Amino acid sequence: MAEDIRQDKKANFSALTEHNNNGVTKISGLASNKTGASKKLVIKNFKDRPKLADNYTEDTWLKLRDAVGAIQNSTSIKYNLEELYQAVENLCSYKVSPTLYKQLRQVCEDHVQAQIHQFREESLDSLSFLKRMNRCWQDHCRQTIMIRSIFLFLDRTYVLQNSLLPSIWDTGLELFRNHIVSDGAVQKRTVDGILEQIERERNGETVDRSLLRSLLGMLSDLQVYKESFEERFLMETNRLYAAEGQRLMQERDVPEYLHHVARRLEEENDRVISYLDQSTQKPLISNVEKQLLGEHMTAILQKGLSILLDGNRVMELALLYQLFSKVKGGLPTLLQHWRDYIKSFGGEIVGTPEKDKDMVQDLLDFKDKMDNVAQGCFNRNESFINAMKEAFEAFINNRPNKPAELIAKYVDCKLRAGNKEATEEEMERILDKIMIIFRFIHGKDVFEAFYKKDLAKRLLVGKSASVDAEKSMLSKLKHECGAAFTSKLEGMFKDMELSKDVMIQYKQYTQNQSEPSQLELTVNILTMGYWPSYTPMEVHLPPEMVKLQEVFKLFYLGKHSGRKLQWQPTLGHAVLKTEFKEGKKELQVSLFQTLVLLMFNEGEEFSVEEIKSATGIEEGELRRTLQSLACGKARVLNKSPRGKDIEDGDRFNFNNDFRHKLFRIKINQIQMKETVEEQVSTTERVFQDRQYQIDAAVVRIMKMRKTLGHNLLVSELYNQLKFPVKPGDLKKRIESLIDRDYMERDKESPNQYHYVA
Repeated sequence: MAEDIRQDKKANFSALTEHNNNGVTKISGLASNKTGASKKLVIKNFKDRPKLADNYTEDTWLKLRDAVGAIQNSTSIKYNLEELYQAVENLCSYKVSPTLYKQLRQVCEDHVQAQIHQFREESLDSLSFLKRMNRCWQDHCRQTIMIRSIFLFLDRTYVLQNSLLPSIWDTGLELFRNHIVSDGAVQKRTVDGILEQIERERNGETVDRSLLRSLLGMLSDLQVYKESFEERFLMETNRLYAAEGQRLMQERDVPEYLHHVARRLEEENDRVISYLDQSTQKPLISNVEKQLLGEHMTAILQKGLSILLDGNRVMELALLYQLFSKVKGGLPTLLQHWRDYIKSFGGEIVGTPEKDKDMVQDLLDFKDKMDNVAQGCFNRNESFINAMKEAFEAFINNRPNKPAELIAKYVDCKLRAGNKEATEEEMERILDKIMIIFRFIHGKDVFEAFYKKDLAKRLLVGKSASVDAEKSMLSKLKHECGAAFTSKLEGMFKDMELSKDVMIQYKQYTQNQSEPSQLELTVNILTMGYWPSYTPMEVHLPPEMVKLQEVFKLFYLGKHSGRKLQWQPTLGHAVLKTEFKEGKKELQVSLFQTLVLLMFNEGEEFSVEEIKSATGIEEGELRRTLQSLACGKARVLNKSPRGKDIEDGDRFNFNNDFRHKLFRIKINQIQMKETVEEQVSTTERVFQDRQYQIDAAVVRIMKMRKTLGHNLLVSELYNQLKFPVKPGDLKKRIESLIDRDYMERDKESPNQYHYVA
């Protein structure tokens, strides 16, 4: 309403202007009364609205229709565009807008209806049809924009005020949709043609992307994109990639297949950017991922995961993770196969006795490799890192005790003198890696037993490469297992330090003796509870050595009354001064080797029996000792007959012709090498200790609870014990404690136990 009044005022003002030259009416009443007063100008409307000429509306419409026709036929317009715009404005001012709108719509509709015939031609091939459709659409858009520019006043007044009426642009879209695109045959040929072009592009051919972009934009603008195109497009995509996935899984290996999938996804994303509607991206990519990955996840992993991991194919593994992360259930499936692979591969390392020699190094290398995969390829995913830890823990403990023993020996190898391969930083890194593997082991007491035995040898024979490295390892074990675990190991170091102090005092003591000895004695005093238990062995020592032992015993017990000293000849070693034809040499040998060599000061040749009788060395130990002296690299004794093994009838004489470039020669000590008996006895000791620990834990629990059911007792024991144990073993220990009257069964309920105070 307000708009009409404004237009009326404008029209009256125009009429007024035509009536007077300057459009001003002079009010002279006030001016004539007072000479020299200022004049006032007043603008007034006509009292009556000017009327249009009788045929103005019809003539103007004919003029406008001609202009519309010229636009539709792409011919020149006879009239000035400004004149046409003014004509529309004038008609709207006189409330001809409804008629004008209907007439314009009818003209446009007639024109669009006439366009349908060009699409009825059956002879047109698919591409030509699409090009014709695109040309028709482009023309229609251009014409609609031109027509709207002429009828802009109508669009912005009458149409805007009537919310039910579509704008001129929307009317153009509606007409094109209703009369061209909604035609069944035309729509089918259009969509078929577009799908054909897309299929060609997927097969590697080059297509006109701008044509596809324009036509799909048309479907989107006409709001028929989803029902007419997208549904069929997604069905075709599904069909194509389902077949392709099946075929390529048979034909290609997994790395090649993964690269193909990545390329296909990239192509489809590019297609969305280039010409598909943005709304299609999610369902399209989802379909491709489902058909090429989702349907073949298990097959891909079964066929290729082990190949990728064995070959350390980092790039493909990263791609595999990236692709599987897109698919529903992809990562959990990958996680399960990754866990299974680690268990299987690690199980082979641990479960093959022939590979025991390299087991720990293989485990460290395997752990490094899996760490790199988890960090670099699997995006540091916490689930994958945890799964790896679980898998390592599972397969390492599938073979009880052996991995723990071999890890202890590996540490011994690294910490032993002569290991020049590592700097301090490298050694620290190696120890850190070993600790990671150590964490997975359940039977840590087995590790402790073997580690303690090897540490004792390193300390007593002076074979430790670095005290700092030893203490660093001890610190790591303490941090990992607590102070109780390392208390005995720390006690061993303490003993070695105290022994040094004792020896300083002993030297001062011997210097004050009336008859100082020609031999120099060094003694390590070991606290029995800290060190491994050694089998006592009585051997026949030379009188000089026996005298030295007595002197030291007198000195030590004089300072520490109430203590008992027990000598361990198996751990002794000596430096012998020897004279060969080549000259004087020093031999660094074990005590057993010393006893054998000293016999050749008394005679030229001895048999095995004679040596055994004279030295008192146990037969197995003697054979190993003779083997080291007569069959090793430094052969200071000659054996007859020659051979690698020591037989009962063999005889030995001193090798005066022995030559060596060094002055001090270390003859390999057989006792440094672990015998099978030692290994078995260490393992048995661990099992014995475990039984004591189980007994102590049962008594501790029963003393606190007084009465307890069998299942609850077993559950409590599992919580307290730090090593793996079978239910059957627990039952045996409980029976043993019942027999020894520490506890008793309930008379009415056999599964109930009572503590016996």
